[in-house]
Amino acid sequence: MSEKEAEELLLELKEKAELMVDLAYSSVIYDNKDLAKEVYELENLVDLLNEELQKLAIKDAKAGELEVNEALAIIQLGSCSEAIADAARDIADVELRDVELHPIIKESIMESDEILVKVKVSEESVLDGKKLGDIQLASHTGMWIIAIKRGKKWIYGVDKNTIIKAGDILFAKGAREGMEHFVALAEGREKEI
Repeated sequence: MSEKEAEELLLELKEKAELMVDLAYSSVIYDNKDLAKEVYELENLVDLLNEELQKLAIKDAKAGELEVNEALAIIQLGSCSEAIADAARDIADVELRDVELHPIIKESIMESDEILVKVKVSEESVLDGKKLGDIQLASHTGMWIIAIKRGKKWIYGVDKNTIIKAGDILFAKGAREGMEHFVALAEGREKEI
């Protein structure tokens, strides 16, 4: 395993674990079982990625391409990402088991500096048909789209080439100050990004 391969696998594990935490909290806040199920599917992917990373690290240590301490560090980093993914699954499990959260817990999540928001893109929205890289939505609103539900399909790994369409349900996170503007843009109430 090259240094670049290890870096890419660790980065993918980290990004998937972060996404899972965001989706898990969103599933609880918005009482969304579909999101919770997606967290479970992503957790299986994280398990596979971590297993692949461990096998490659051990193989390279045996072949002398990695020092034992380097292989251990890689394995530990992967295991930490998997532990975060497992915790996200546990959060999503609360939604799947229909456990009613105490209102204080929901309120504390909503009161944090970084918030999660869900909004449907209207046909009147200036976002409809736009590529994220062209409109620089995160720069203008402080909100990052973490997932899109388009019909029955989920889109993760949203990037600058992702096109937003009317009817999309956007799940975003960011600063509380940008939420109103972001929601107003998606709903078509504001036209200036």
